[in-house]
Amino acid sequence: MKRGYLFVLFLMVWAMTTWAQSERKFVRQGNKYYEAALKDTTRQDTAQYNKAEIEYRKALEKKPDDQKWNFNLANSLYKQNKMEESAEKFKEIADKTENKIEKSRAFHNMGNSLLMNNKLDESIDAYKEALRNNPGDLETKYNLLYAMNLKKKQEEQKKNQDQDKDKNKDQNKDQDKNKDKNQDQNKDKKKDQNKNQDQQNKDQQQQPQQSKISKQNAEQMLQALENSEKKTQEKVKKIQAMKAQSKKVEKDW
Repeated sequence: MKRGYLFVLFLMVWAMTTWAQSERKFVRQGNKYYEAALKDTTRQDTAQYNKAEIEYRKALEKKPDDQKWNFNLANSLYKQNKMEESAEKFKEIADKTENKIEKSRAFHNMGNSLLMNNKLDESIDAYKEALRNNPGDLETKYNLLYAMNLKKKQEEQKKNQDQDKDKNKDQNKDQDKNKDKNQDQNKDKKKDQNKNQDQQNKDQQQQPQQSKISKQNAEQMLQALENSEKKTQEKVKKIQAMKAQSKKVEKDW
């Protein structure tokens, strides 16, 4: 009985050792991929970091609460620019650990992920949480000041953009007013031109009529003069005839 018990106990120890070796194998392989990617300083080798992520996940399937391996996984996500995922992972680590230094590190890295994702308010809060757990962390203080200055610059830039927008809006309003004013002036000018043109057309229509009346009057006057002249000539002829007859009578006497 004792031998059987010892044999079973030996098998359990062997199985646990083999299991642990399998987990560490995944972690060691993940570390190799991670370190290989770090060596290439000319580019961000996301393919190697992705391989490391896969190996770390394999290890965490067997031992999901290992803080160190969770840190490794979160770092591999960060290196692949998976900022949202890495921030969530670092938050998970910070919430699970009671160690203030580890909690500070997790919040610090969470702040970095949020900062890279341009979530300035959230990153500032994360850096502040890191400093609450480790007030003397100079790197976290620097990152906090950097995030706050960046936020200030963005707010000033937005303010200037809003002012420029309002200025352009006012200019557009002035332009619209001037445009409307010019349009009204053009309308009035065009109206006056049309009015003048109508008057000119009316005058032009009346001028032939006046000319026609003047011609009729002239013809009537000429006709009257001709008639008067004819009558005068006839009278002259009668007078001359009478004189001639009078002379003739006198000679006959």
